[in-house]
Amino acid sequence: MSAAPVTMKVPASTANLGPGFDSLGLAFNLYLTLHITPADTWSFEHRSDILAELPNDESHLVYQVAKKTADMYGSDLPPLHIVMESEIPLARGLGSSAAAIAAGIEIADRYANLQLSKEEKLTIGNQFEGHPDNIGASIFGGMVAGVSFDETAEIVHLPAPEMDLVVIIPPYELKTEDARRVLPDSFTRAQAVEASAVSNVLLAALSVKNYPLAGQMMEKDLFHEPYRTALIKEFKDAKKLAKEVGVYATVISGAGPTILTFAPVGKGEKVADIFRQSFKDCNIQQLEIEKNGIQYV
Repeated sequence: MSAAPVTMKVPASTANLGPGFDSLGLAFNLYLTLHITPADTWSFEHRSDILAELPNDESHLVYQVAKKTADMYGSDLPPLHIVMESEIPLARGLGSSAAAIAAGIEIADRYANLQLSKEEKLTIGNQFEGHPDNIGASIFGGMVAGVSFDETAEIVHLPAPEMDLVVIIPPYELKTEDARRVLPDSFTRAQAVEASAVSNVLLAALSVKNYPLAGQMMEKDLFHEPYRTALIKEFKDAKKLAKEVGVYATVISGAGPTILTFAPVGKGEKVADIFRQSFKDCNIQQLEIEKNGIQYV
């Protein structure tokens, strides 16, 4: 492997899209960027305030994932100096940990010469994440539908929907474990049938570009949003405001607290302006779907 520095970009992601719980993922044009140089010892340097609290030694998540991935294949991982920048806020439901895990796997693949396929990278990432939605979107880009079977995962890379995306990123964190704690341990068979049918119709509607119907299904989730709504104080108002200007749907991004609105093409800017007027302490951004996954630039 050449000693020349390389720069890797890993996209952020959202999961669920409403009813596609732990299964549907979508990549965004916010990035974790790593400038990687071979070195004598492992070290990390962080150039974004978002990353200020992260360690700079081998306790770093990116190193831990890279090392474990190389070890799986009995390969040596040479020491690297990694300078990291990020546009992905932590603990906001935008796949920050999945991006770091994807980066670690990619580093192991490149520097331990593993020659992994994207599907193999996904299987490894699924073992770290426990579900393939965010990690699949970061690796493949675009939209993905996946399922986890303990040690393995299956994924389908889907055409990206043609919509404008607007996110409301609140100033507070919501840890995934806290957002999971409010969910019920079980559903009745009738509840499970209805919830999974809603997800099926969502995917079917997306596949034929019936976006109004897809939006209706996004807002009929039964798996998590009814329980998490109370944790995100902006959510109900955001849904009401967005509906008044004719969007397709407003959902919780991943475990939250980020709120994601899907709008007809050309309407995103208006939606973002309305949100900025109403949620002045939040970060409002109009985003695009990142179709390419991990890239070297």
